[in-house]
Amino acid sequence: MSPSTILLLIIVYFGILFYISHFVSKKDSGNEAFFRANKNSKWYLVAFGMIGTALSGVTFISVPGEVGAPSGEQFKYFQFVLGNAIGFIIIAKILLPLYYRMNLTSIYGYIEQRLGTYSYKTAASIFLISRTIGSSFRLYLVVIVLQRFVFDFYKVPFAVTVLISLGLIFAYTYRGGLKTIIITDTLQTFFLVSSVFLTIYFICDSLQLNVFEAFEEVKNSNYSKVFFFEDFVSSKFHFIKQILGGIFVTIAMVGLDQDLMQKNLSCATIGEAQKNMFTFTGIFVLINIFFLSVGALLYIYADKNGVAVPLDLVTGKPRTDLLFPEIAFHHLALIPSVVFLLGLTAATFATTDSALTALTTSFCVDFLGMDKVENSNKPNIVRTRHFIHIGFSFLMFLVIVFFNSINDSSVVGMIFRVASYTYGPLLGLYCFGLFLKSKTVKDKLVPIICLLSPAITYFISENSKVLFFGYVFDNELIIINGLITFAGLLLISKPAIGETRF
Repeated sequence: MSPSTILLLIIVYFGILFYISHFVSKKDSGNEAFFRANKNSKWYLVAFGMIGTALSGVTFISVPGEVGAPSGEQFKYFQFVLGNAIGFIIIAKILLPLYYRMNLTSIYGYIEQRLGTYSYKTAASIFLISRTIGSSFRLYLVVIVLQRFVFDFYKVPFAVTVLISLGLIFAYTYRGGLKTIIITDTLQTFFLVSSVFLTIYFICDSLQLNVFEAFEEVKNSNYSKVFFFEDFVSSKFHFIKQILGGIFVTIAMVGLDQDLMQKNLSCATIGEAQKNMFTFTGIFVLINIFFLSVGALLYIYADKNGVAVPLDLVTGKPRTDLLFPEIAFHHLALIPSVVFLLGLTAATFATTDSALTALTTSFCVDFLGMDKVENSNKPNIVRTRHFIHIGFSFLMFLVIVFFNSINDSSVVGMIFRVASYTYGPLLGLYCFGLFLKSKTVKDKLVPIICLLSPAITYFISENSKVLFFGYVFDNELIIINGLITFAGLLLISKPAIGETRF
């Protein structure tokens, strides 16, 4: 597919999103619609749209790419996905009822009522930092694909490509916010899911395999090992590590994250929100099986057709993230290329538009108190929200440009690694609040604890082989971070005055 064809498709795609945004927000672009979609979202639209938000371009490209990575990852990611599923159920049964009972706009309002103002601002700040970095990494992955296969052809600098991408996302989200996102994410998830199934069909067709033959080919290949029980101490892929990491990363990155919880809280009742989470969990597990299958088929196709894993233009090392776009754009026919492009674009922008909305919501509510203003739809207040939206767009731009100058690894691994450090303190704060109801904390000391915890966690991770007889941490590192935060809060705790309701 030529660069001009790809560019034309992207323009048409965003044209559709702009039309939807205009239609949805023309009657109501106030803060209540932006923050909570007027509290009347349909649970089935939220459930389906959350798939696109949760998966992102990282799952679309990096997960299939890792199947054949030199480190021998194969289908080990599915162990992590099973942990994710358990985490989603815990969120639905424990955290969602809490948030609905308190009628929260920002989920960090719980920390304010339970532990105090400094703790509250700390929790909200952790989210702002974590989500900005995580969403920037996710968008970065797609921008490098667009840069390599489109904008390099037109000699457009990488920074300008990033700016264009964020400018387009800002343009269709700044008015309607969550109310717009619920609709656009449903459409984008449709493109994403359709793309996965059609990609499998087209690759099977290129390999002259039917569905059953493809299943046997994947099962008998060197890429299909799912469960890893060997060498618990030194292997990052061990089943226990992946399951535990999946559970706690999900609780922190979803249940304690304003982005995905904001969608849940836009449902009218707790029953609808839980129905949304259970439905979403089933679809999430199923769709990841297909993503891993795509990865195995891509490597089988590459082996049979002599396609090498593309090299990173900066480091010169093989970059598995680029294998999927390389095959889609240069080795398959036009229609499979279009299908891939639609899926990739949908997966990435469904994540980034949602993140920008959540970041803006958190800052407006947690730091400016817009939810407490008597008439939050006044023009000057809405105008302030617009400026904050612009500010976070620019901040993500800076993070992506910086990350591009230093990155030489798989983005999916980097995202969860960073999450272990940034979301760990949130895990500790909420665990303390939920499980030690007879205690509170010396509120002013909480920011110090939440700064020290990631630093200690990093030291432990870097020296774990020496400290723990060769043990190597993976995603379960977030548990250590949460425990250190919890222990630090315990050290600065004091008896709670009166009855703790939450």
